Parts: sequence; C-alpha cells; structure tokens
Amino acid sequence: MNGISDSIVLAALSAALHLAIQWLLIIRVLLKPHRDPRARLTWVVVIIALPIGGIITYLLFGETNIGRKRAERMRTVMAQAPTLQATPGANSPNLVPQIPECYQHLFQVGHTISGFQPVGGNHAQILQDSNAAIEALVADIDAAQDHVHLLFYIWLADYNGLKVAQALIRAASRGVICRAMADDLGARAMIHSKHWREMHAAGVQLARALPIGNPILRMLGGRIDLRNHRKIVVIDDHITYCGSQNCADPEFRVKAKYAPWVDLMIRFEGPIARQNQHLFASDWMAHVDDDIHALLRRPLPVAQPGISAQVIGTGPTVRYSAMPELFEALIYSARHSLVITTPYYVPDEPLQAALCASARRGVETLIIFPQRNDSRIVAAASRSYYAELLNAGVQIYEYVGGLLHTKSLTLDGEISLIGSANMDRRSFELNYENNILVYDPGLTQQIRQRQQHYLDSSVRVDPNDVANWPRHRRLVNNITAMLGPIL
Repeated sequence: MNGISDSIVLAALSAALHLAIQWLLIIRVLLKPHRDPRARLTWVVVIIALPIGGIITYLLFGETNIGRKRAERMRTVMAQAPTLQATPGANSPNLVPQIPECYQHLFQVGHTISGFQPVGGNHAQILQDSNAAIEALVADIDAAQDHVHLLFYIWLADYNGLKVAQALIRAASRGVICRAMADDLGARAMIHSKHWREMHAAGVQLARALPIGNPILRMLGGRIDLRNHRKIVVIDDHITYCGSQNCADPEFRVKAKYAPWVDLMIRFEGPIARQNQHLFASDWMAHVDDDIHALLRRPLPVAQPGISAQVIGTGPTVRYSAMPELFEALIYSARHSLVITTPYYVPDEPLQAALCASARRGVETLIIFPQRNDSRIVAAASRSYYAELLNAGVQIYEYVGGLLHTKSLTLDGEISLIGSANMDRRSFELNYENNILVYDPGLTQQIRQRQQHYLDSSVRVDPNDVANWPRHRRLVNNITAMLGPIL
C-alpha cells in the first residue's frame, strides 16, 4: 500500500514540476523583449500542446542566444576597432560618397546597423557565374602579397572547394598570411576532412565559426542553430568579394537534385574592402586569440574615383530588427521599379505589407523565387504569401533553371543590394549575414540585367492558378507559415 501511495505522490510531484516548468517558460516567452505577438503566441501554443517536446524545442530553438561570453567578446572586438573615418587616408576626396539626397536615408539606415558610412572610390565586377567567381578568387589568392581572409558558411570538398583550399596552401607556402574560417555546421564535412588538416599543416590559420561541440552542452551555452551565414573574402586590404555564393561547385552535390545552384558574386576593389575587413575581424577575433586590430589601423590604399558602397553586417548580436528595417526602407523608397530575388521568403508582417504597398502605389514590383526549393517547409511557407502579394499587384516569377540562390534587390535602376541575407526570419534574427548596399546606376543596371536573365528562365505565377489551389494545399501552406517564428 505504501508503495502505491509513494508512486501517487511521486507522479503528483512530477506533474507539478512539469507544470511549473511549462509556466516558467511561458512567462519567459511573454517577457522576452523584441518578439512580435505572433511569435509569442506560437511558442506558447507549442509549449502547451507538446508537453515534453515543446519544452525541449524551446530550450533548443526558442531564444536568440549565442552564449553570453561569445556575445560579449564579439561586441568588445567591434567596440575596440578603429573607425574608418579615423583611419589614415580617410580624407581623400575620392572616398567621399556621391549619393543623391533622395537616397541618403537608405545609407543612414545602414550606418545605424554596422556603424559604417558609405564610401566612394570603389570598382566592381559582376562575375559571370559560380565557376567564374571561383576562378577569379583563386587568381586573386595566387596574386596575394600580404594576407588572405576568407569566411564561408558552406565549404565543400568538391572541385571548386578544393581549388580554393589548394590556392590557400600555395599562398601560405610563399609567406602570405592566410586566415580561413567556416561555419561549424555548414562546412562540417570539410572541417572534418583531410583537406582541412592539410591546410593547417601548410600554415593556413583555420577557425570554426560557432562551434557546436557536444549538442547537449551547446544547448546550455547558447542556441545551436544560430549560424554564421556570411560569405566574406578580403585580399591585401583592397579586394573583397560579396554575394550569395558558398565555396562549392554549382552542382552542389550534397543536394544534387536541386542543382545547379545559381548565385551572384561581385568582386570589389577599393576602400569597401576595409569595411568587410572589419566584419571578418569581428568574427575571427571572437573565436581565435589572434588580435588583428593592427590591420584595421593601416592607412587606406589610395583610391581612384568610383562607386559609392556600404557594408551592412547583421546578426544575433546586432539589433534584432536590422535586416527587415533595411529591406523595408528600400522597398518603400521605390518609385518606378523594384526587382527582388531570394530563395527563401518567410517575411514578418511589415515586410509583406511593404511589398504589397509598393505594387499598390504603382511601382513595378517583381519578385523571383526558385520553382524547386531545397526546403519543402520553407517553400510551403513562402507560397502561403502568394495570394496576398498577387492581389496587391506584385508580379511573382518562379525560376526553373535550378535553385536560384541569388539574394539581390535593384531599385529604380540606381540602388542595389547584394549579399547573403534571405528574406526570411532566419536571416533576420538568427544568422550572421553580410550585404553591400550600392548607389551606382551602371552597376545596378548590370545586376538588373542578371535579374532579367533569371526572369527569362522563369515562369510567371498566374493569380487564377493560385486562387484555384486545392484546399488541402492551401491548408498545408498556411499551417506551415504559422510556424514561421520557429522556422
């Protein structure tokens, strides 16, 4: 009898403890700052509806936290970095950006995010395709004289990935300082391969971004799925690359059925490289005991007249609304044309409203998605927004020539944005991203031509087809979209 009583008491205590944990987590959800009401509601429902799984899911994925020590270290690195304006050579007339007054507010938004002012004196080259981008990168590494800094989210041990690895080995062997960093999740196969060890043996300094280690212990020290999604290359302090491309073949053999991956990469020369250098330094020094602040204090290379550009870096240690604010500012500034490409579209409500408002005020608003997405969940969530966009007059196209991975925006033929950030909550709140905002009609026209190439390989989504989607399809799409806050 006592055994039965003890069992009842133990069960009651276990239930009470479980209920207490649930309510403590719910209170934490409700008190957590910088979270929109829909996200709060979603997490409350998940915690209540899934008594055990909901608690575990929230502990793993519920909060944007990379760990207190790492966050403090990253903020300290950025705070100690010298400003570009205080750098020798920063007073050169060619560095003064030439931006019309009607666009200056866009670069002010960017300045409040990363602290970088727009800078003139830059030159840009759009690479023809992914293979051409790797060829150019390898050539620049082979010509490097002082240092090569490289960071990729995904780095595969395929043809292009190994070409870059071999170029780093050659550079290190002739005395060039090579620092290479890859995300511990996105590049896990390369990091655990013999090629990583060969680079280390050759003198390439290597680092893993946001190392996972033991997943259980990692959960206690910070959210496991916060990733460094940046693609940064800086060579000799005056060449930099920015865009959507990872260090891999376009065939992307780990997900070959969606290939080719279609990316846009731009090679820049000029003082904009120093701004990307700051971003790389913040990531590098947050993970490695290697103080490279001296690089940031070097005089800026002599600049020639050129385009105006600004690096914008976002992430969990930057204000949570940074990336959607920039997208919304750009969209609301459009007066004639707005063309966007993004593989992943899971917007918050203000971003969706901004796109609808753009079309309603008469702006030609086009957005291009891949027809086949490597994430069925994200694809379903994205399509739940089609009807509202189409009803507002937004033209939606689906690219059929592979997985369109390019993240680009062109505005009125004069402003462009390229980089690593998608238009989804993961890029907004969870990933470290890097983008470059440019004012230059010439470069913007070239990017617009690339976008037109994508349009020529796309099919336009018919509003009638979307309106006639079966009820079960709309149901799946809308239920998936409801989970946006935890995607």
